[in-house]
Amino acid sequence: MGDLYRSNGITCTDVALRISGYYFPWGAKVIPYSKIRGVQRVDMGAFTGRARIWGTANPRYWANLDLKRMQKSVGLVLDLGARVKPVITPDDCDAVEQIIRQRAGLGPGDGSVRGPVI
Repeated sequence: MGDLYRSNGITCTDVALRISGYYFPWGAKVIPYSKIRGVQRVDMGAFTGRARIWGTANPRYWANLDLKRMQKSVGLVLDLGARVKPVITPDDCDAVEQIIRQRAGLGPGDGSVRGPVI
């Protein structure tokens, strides 16, 4: 089967989310939907992720390589049950959030919150 979603380093397949540029620039992080415990939509500002092209200043979050992130205002924080939470900024956050929630068996979202410093 084909990909459910693909753009800007984010690919949603039938069984997993693939984040390109997670381990800059050579490595992708592949996360089975069954490992995702939660997804939170966040509003991004200059200090809350928008200016971060890759990596983090906060050891609790990690942003994949996204050269277009400065043009975006919304991102998704993934809860994998680990200390570090991936932060992704797909071109279509609505579509990716919907796919993750459906495939991971998560309930509906509760809107956007202010993003963490990353």
